[in-house]
Amino acid sequence: MKKRYIACLAALSALLVIGFVWWFLFAPSYLQFAPKGEYISQSTSPNGDYIVKIYRSSGGATTPFAIRGEVTYTNKVINKRKNIYWNYPQEKAKVKWVNNETVNISGHIINVTKDTFDANDVDN
Repeated sequence: MKKRYIACLAALSALLVIGFVWWFLFAPSYLQFAPKGEYISQSTSPNGDYIVKIYRSSGGATTPFAIRGEVTYTNKVINKRKNIYWNYPQEKAKVKWVNNETVNISGHIINVTKDTFDANDVDN
């Protein structure tokens, strides 16, 4: 009975370690945990392959608003969504497409296929 208990405990510990390793190595950036927020606007890329949606998030009465940008890949079989922009504090966002894969969100140039902007990662 004691051997079975030790084996179960070892298996559970191994799964826990593997889970943490996977999360640290392969999980997307902090942006995946950004609050959803209130929908503000959206903009479609010139060729129609991408849609950037802008949301305003509020942390409550004592904190300012933040802006979250989410891209949807419309040319895929499944509409994949990914957070590409998070800026705090910010109340409004202006979105303008530079080309088919590059968007300017409030002065931050982002390639929607590979880049993200997270104000928490910017050195002051």
